[in-house]
Amino acid sequence: MIVKVLGPGCRNCHRLEERTREALSRLGLEAEVEKVTDYGQIAAYGVLRTPGLVVDDEVVHSGSVPTTDHLVELLSARPA
Repeated sequence: MIVKVLGPGCRNCHRLEERTREALSRLGLEAEVEKVTDYGQIAAYGVLRTPGLVVDDEVVHSGSVPTTDHLVELLSARPA
């Protein structure tokens, strides 16, 4: 699984990364977590409001920082 946190490196972007790593840990999932800060790459995903979260090249959330529990739900719904 490849997870990308999209955003310029703002506080919310860091918060999303931390919560995503916590959710992955709770689920016992291994994933490569990447930060994407280039606006061109962010726009290529169709994300207009950051932070955004991409899992295996699919945008699963954008525009806010979901709770860790919600991230657990999002990540557990992904095919293995």
